[in-house]
Amino acid sequence: MTKLDVLIEGFAIEHDDFEKVSPSVVLIETNKNKILVDPGFNRKELLDALARKGISTDQIDLVILTHTHLDHCALAGIFEKAIILDNSDQFLQNGEIKRQDENTLDSDVQIIPTPGHDQFHCSIAVKTDDLGVVVVAGDVFWWTADTEPSKYFDALIALSDPYVKDENALIESRKSILQIADYIIPGHGKIFKNLSR
Repeated sequence: MTKLDVLIEGFAIEHDDFEKVSPSVVLIETNKNKILVDPGFNRKELLDALARKGISTDQIDLVILTHTHLDHCALAGIFEKAIILDNSDQFLQNGEIKRQDENTLDSDVQIIPTPGHDQFHCSIAVKTDDLGVVVVAGDVFWWTADTEPSKYFDALIALSDPYVKDENALIESRKSILQIADYIIPGHGKIFKNLSR
């Protein structure tokens, strides 16, 4: 059985001259692997969240990065035994880089290319028993703390992203996620039920 836990709920708070942010950090436990998605950059908060689950850094098998913006990926290196995955490759701790193949992940976990926010962005679809398909969407969907958008299709497609690299690609990525997800974990914001399906 595949389990999914949001270890750290992501947020983004705008101030006059800076932003305070944390990405959603997600733990996926399968029969085969302990997978961490987007470890973020707040070491103490991450280690405390893992400790509450009784997990040490050397027990994480895989770290998946939705994209390489530092707020999402800066702590990837603290998982000394983990293989780091992005949208297409595996980065091993011995310096090797390999292409992913069909045996990289468990059958309940799939990496989906979702460019737009970043050209190499990916999202992770997880089949769970209790919530159906949960998509860890990274920054395909995100908003600031003072904004709570509607969870319906048109509003989600139209979300503003000041960091977007390719708006047309982002719109297509959003549509593809909304077609498959029962629940979505945004890069910054609370998990929500996809009301578009």
